[in-house]
Amino acid sequence: MSSDSVINDDTIERAGPDPLCVLSSCAVVVNDSLHVTIDTAAIERLARDLVDRNVPPPAWDEEIHYRGTGANATEETIGWIFALDALNFCFWGQDANNPAYRWRIASGGTVHDGYMALAIALREAARGGTPVWSPAWQATVDNESMTRIFDPVPGSAPIPLFRARVANLRELGRGMQSLNLGNRPFTTFVMRSGPSAPRLTRAIVGAFPSFRDVVPWKPSQAAGPALDIRLLKRAQILVSDLAGALEGTQEVAIGERDQLTAFADYKVPQVLRHFGILQYRDQLAATIQQRQPVAPGSREEVEIRAATIWACELIRQRLAGTAGRFTASDIDWMLWNLGQSLPPACEPYHRTVTTFY
Repeated sequence: MSSDSVINDDTIERAGPDPLCVLSSCAVVVNDSLHVTIDTAAIERLARDLVDRNVPPPAWDEEIHYRGTGANATEETIGWIFALDALNFCFWGQDANNPAYRWRIASGGTVHDGYMALAIALREAARGGTPVWSPAWQATVDNESMTRIFDPVPGSAPIPLFRARVANLRELGRGMQSLNLGNRPFTTFVMRSGPSAPRLTRAIVGAFPSFRDVVPWKPSQAAGPALDIRLLKRAQILVSDLAGALEGTQEVAIGERDQLTAFADYKVPQVLRHFGILQYRDQLAATIQQRQPVAPGSREEVEIRAATIWACELIRQRLAGTAGRFTASDIDWMLWNLGQSLPPACEPYHRTVTTFY
């Protein structure tokens, strides 16, 4: 492993509070990595490039997301976002011989795929009268209703992991119903956690098991029990999405977003690799190049995700004194947006069949 990849005590201290223990647990992985390294010189180059471009952190996209209306607007907005992120995983085409064969939908004369297709499909369902935000609807949603919502364009694949998505949505609705939070359950759930993004993240993970993105890790040179590596991608992105959608509203405020980390998924590590920040050993690089699966929970997969989280944090630290105040989640969004226009010849993303991202 390259010494550049070592996360030392000074680096951890500069990261600031880590109440979710994502950074500290991921540092264990990065410092024990066998397959993935972080090039700090490449971080320096990308940070300078971001400063030169004057790239702002992306705002909440009102075009693709649903916002509630009327007296129940806040509850509808929050409940819809919970549903969105309960389903926010695994959009890539699962045919290694034909990666272009993937789930796509049509809206407004345009074909969409990936996360954008998910958001637009749920937005259109809500606008069409389906109470996507309602725990009662979520808890009892049937396969037929979900099939209609995610109806692909002709010639496209069905949405991957369909049964898992139905199960996640039912878990969300039933879990919210079990909390007995009155006629505005999602709003009450968020407000009960106060203004703290980390506290809200912990509440989500505690109430809805499908958000518990924690994996065991056996250090390469140590005996004893496995360690829990906390990644928490969907729980953290849910809180970040809520903060973005509710920013400027009087009723609900979510603070301490600077204590969230990046969201370790497929696209951000691909972007980091494109810019030379993440470097993969030959066997892992060949697996990804051939679009072969990387097993969920494997050492290779966990190393990619942990390195992604720390690479975004190191970029944030590098930008702290030169380009205003960015959070790690801001860096994540900036990189994800850059990833939407990567050149066709760039290396593909890793493929892991999972409900966590």
